[in-house]
Formats: sequence, C-alpha cells, structure tokens
Amino acid sequence: MTDITSLSVTEMRAGLDSKEFSCVELTKAFLDKADSASSLNCFTELCVEGAQQSAQEIDSLLKQGKSSPLLGIPVGIKDVICTKGVRTTAASAILKNFIPPYDATVVRRLKTAGTVTLGKLNMDEFAMGSSNENSIFGPVKNPWNPAYVPGGSSGGSAAAVAAGLCPISLGTDTGGSIRQPASFCGITGLKPTYGRVSRYGVIAYASSLDQVGGFARNVHDCALITQAICGRDPNDATSANIDVPDFTKALGKDIKGLRVGIPKEYFVSGLDPEVSAALKNAISVLEGLGAVAVEVSLPHTDAAVAVYYILAPAEASSNLARYDGIRYGHRASGQLDLKTLYAKSRSEGFGREVQRRILVGTYVLSAGYYDAFYIKAQKVRTLIKRDFENAFAQHCDVIVAPTAPNLPFKIGEKLSDPLQMYLNDIFTIPVNLAGLPGMSVPCGISASGLPLGLQLIGKPWDEETLFTVASAYEGATDWHTKRPTPQRA
Repeated sequence: MTDITSLSVTEMRAGLDSKEFSCVELTKAFLDKADSASSLNCFTELCVEGAQQSAQEIDSLLKQGKSSPLLGIPVGIKDVICTKGVRTTAASAILKNFIPPYDATVVRRLKTAGTVTLGKLNMDEFAMGSSNENSIFGPVKNPWNPAYVPGGSSGGSAAAVAAGLCPISLGTDTGGSIRQPASFCGITGLKPTYGRVSRYGVIAYASSLDQVGGFARNVHDCALITQAICGRDPNDATSANIDVPDFTKALGKDIKGLRVGIPKEYFVSGLDPEVSAALKNAISVLEGLGAVAVEVSLPHTDAAVAVYYILAPAEASSNLARYDGIRYGHRASGQLDLKTLYAKSRSEGFGREVQRRILVGTYVLSAGYYDAFYIKAQKVRTLIKRDFENAFAQHCDVIVAPTAPNLPFKIGEKLSDPLQMYLNDIFTIPVNLAGLPGMSVPCGISASGLPLGLQLIGKPWDEETLFTVASAYEGATDWHTKRPTPQRA
C-alpha cells in the first residue's frame, strides 16, 4: 500500500474525496510519523487531541460532499505564529508557557480552508538565526543528514516537510528564513511580497521585514498554501488591499521569451563551487525552455548584510521591549525592585543571540549614533530597492540567483563566529530590504548528498511569475522528487 504521507496535496485530496482513506487516518499517519522522527526535533509541540478532533469534523464535511483544495490537509505551524489555546513560545524561555487567546490571521485562514493543525514547529529564538540552533528546544536536524543544520530560522518548518512529517507548513522570512531552509532541506519555499500576507498574530522580530510564507514539496502545493493565506486583513495596517490571483493558474505556462536576470554581484568570491555549478545548470535549463538570460547589476548588494544588521536589530530592540516580566511571559523570582525585575527577567528569558541583537539595536538607535547608523542604513536600503527597480524596469522579468552561498553546514560549525553565520544570508537579505517576493526551489544535490536551492526573485506583487518559472523549471528537472533517506540522529 502507498505511504499516504508521501502523496502530494492534490493526491491526498483525491484520496479523501474518493474515500480511499479518511482525514482521521491521514492525520494519524502524519502524527505517528512525526512521533517516530522525534530525533529530528522538528516539533515543539504535537497537537494530538486537537488534530484528531479537527480530522473527525472534516470527515463529517467530506461525507456531506464538501470539497476544497486544502480540505483535510495536515499542516505544521512555525512556533512564532499564534495559535489559540496552543502554546506559542517563539522558541524562547521568556515565552515558554505562553498560550495565546486567539489565532493569527494566517492560522485562521488555513482553518477556514479546512486544514488540520498537527502542531508547532521548532525555530531559532524569535526568528533570529540561520541554522535553527538558537532554540530552547535544541537544534533541529537536517533530514538529509542529522549532523547538519536545516537552515533557519524556519528550520523546523522546512525539515518537517522534507522529512514527510507534514505535507505543507508555515514559516516566516525576515532575511531569508523561508528560502534558506527550503534550500538546505531540498523543498520549495516562498516569501511573498511584503504586505501580501497579514502579520497579525505573528510574534514580531523586525516589523518592516517580517513576512509569512509557505513550504511544500512541490510548486503546486506551495501555490495552494500561498493562495490560502494571502489577502487584506483589517487587523494589519501593513497588509495591502490588492486582489489575490489564483496562483495555480500561473503553473504550467510557457516561459519562452521571458527575460531572466543574472546579477553579476551574486557570483562573488566565496561562492561554493557546487552552488555556482548548480546555478549555471539551472540557467541552462531555463534557456532550454526558451527563457532569455541577461546580465543585470545590483550594485549595492555588498551593503545589504550591514544594512540588515542595523535595521533588523533596531526594530527587534523596540519590539522585544514588551517582554518585561510584568504582563506575560517569564518573570524572575524573588522580591525585586522594578529595574532589577526587568533586567533579571530579560537576562533569564532571552538567549544569547537575541540579547546580542537587542544590544546592537539599542546602540544604533541611541543618541549620537542614530544618524550615523540607523538613518544611513535606511538611505542605503532605498538604494538597494532602487537597484531592483532598475533591473526589472530595464532588463528582466525575474531574477535568478543562489539561495545561499554555501552548502548546509554542520551543527555547531558556525556558532562561535556570528559574522560567518550572518553572511550566510547575503543573497536573501536584499529581497526583504526591498520588500520583494522570493522563492527557493530545489536545483541539485551536492557530492556530499546535501540539497541545493535556486532562488527566484520577482517584481512587487508578481508572485505569479515566480510560480510560472518555478513550475517550468520543476517540469524540466527531477530535483523536487528527491527525498532524504531516513537516518538516525
């Protein structure tokens, strides 16, 4: 009998409609698989009772003849996204016992679409990290090789989909936290245009950069989860009142004549030779499908990491000021005066990387440094945005690039060198600074057996072109069909 957890979302829907299996059976299969693969450390919490109850309710709807693209499909939720009645920790000690009284908009929309929430997925604390090692729950392990990181900060979301513990999942992307783990885990992940998806109920890291997006094992399934979560939300002033197209209609289209921009600044020294070779092969595939490759320039690329690590920590220091040990979250014990209570609660509650970024953010916002760092970074951010505008206006319809400059690295390898960790996001950060949509799709397997990702970058609100190009590339290759061999951690 076919392993139902290995089916695509479309195949699962067909099986549910034909009564080949029930939603209860499908849900149980995923819960059992997640439990048996607990050594990967993908889940912070499995919602066994809640998932079973939801599955029973959906089976009743199926008996009534109800049908929709995601009805009955299990999903995992990154632990930075609020879920009513289910612990939401942001992988931080300061929120280790926080149970939200409401669902984030994206969770509510998935429930409306008929999905079953399997549980919450591990991540870097407060979404700050590129390896999923900064978590009170411990590191997530890459299902392709448990000695390696799955990428971050949405490492649990990517690893769970790659390992077949859930067919689709939600993550967040502030500087590459969907695309980089999608690349490291050999799956598809999309960061939509800033404002395309509501951030209401998402625990904030850097509010001008954060965006929710989906992971899936193929482009079509990614289109389905993206479709479900997009759209204007009155609870989020930054969500745009722009119509959401049917992304599945963008799939399977011809890309003949489409102009593909190749940024010369992305072929830099330090780019892993296998990553470079995979990218060149992917460009050849696209050209074979009729696309036209053109060189473009993004001259301020080399400033992106510095700009990001001024602006993101600045916003984080403001957002995380609310965790004070008074209203909710961890509170230090003892009879303490107010100032000591704040300091002790925050020192005990925040991990080392979060503390580092709060301190950096506070510094760049302080008197005497605000103009020198924060204001200057905002100006350079505008230049980075204009680089993309010029490239799209004059040269191309979509930009292709590596998702990450290197292969997945070993757990612990970069923890002692924060700068090397930060440089891992050099190709993803500019997309967030410019507010553009970006997608990573599988484009190769390294000699050591680890996956590689191709990044597609689109114009604002033009996720459709990303889906079209990704679908064409996927149809001409078989990288998306590769699955990790189960290994013991």
